[in-house]
Amino acid sequence: MSKISITPNPSGTGVFTIASPATNTDRTLTLPDEAGTVLTSASSIPTSALTGNITQNAGPAFSAYQNTTSGSIATTTLTKLLFGTELWDTNSNFSSSRFTPTVAGYYQINSTYQISPVASGFMAIYKNGGLFKRGFWSSSTMQQFNVSGIVFCNGSTDFIEVYIYQTSGSSVVPQGGADISWFDGVLVRAA
Repeated sequence: MSKISITPNPSGTGVFTIASPATNTDRTLTLPDEAGTVLTSASSIPTSALTGNITQNAGPAFSAYQNTTSGSIATTTLTKLLFGTELWDTNSNFSSSRFTPTVAGYYQINSTYQISPVASGFMAIYKNGGLFKRGFWSSSTMQQFNVSGIVFCNGSTDFIEVYIYQTSGSSVVPQGGADISWFDGVLVRAA
């Protein structure tokens, strides 16, 4: 049977107290079979000193894209963009071209959309049906619109969609493909 030894520091004058929490459940604290220092919330160590596996952000993330070159986007009409194919949806929070995260926090939202022929206008992130961030049209030769921003979502009722507004004077055709017309997002910081 292993023994437990508590060794006081001869130069210290304070009292070291080990206190248990107010609980009605038996708990066991198991120490690793190695020498070391216990880290606490007040510990300060450089990142380079950390070894082993570090748990990454496990919050919701999705990526979807416009999969076909069909349909049309009317001129001078705010139009919700459709992204019919998912590349991934880690928490099943993306459906019907809408992202409804179930974890409260700050989300990085990005989208790019290509149309033909060339048209002026803008692309926008909408939160709960209202304008949140307005993007831009990248150039007169690329006909590609972009928008990006960090959006706080409450994790229960907030939702994100992407809209486009073009002023060509006639309808334009969306250009499909995972590399040119896409919408994605990821939790970057929990609330």
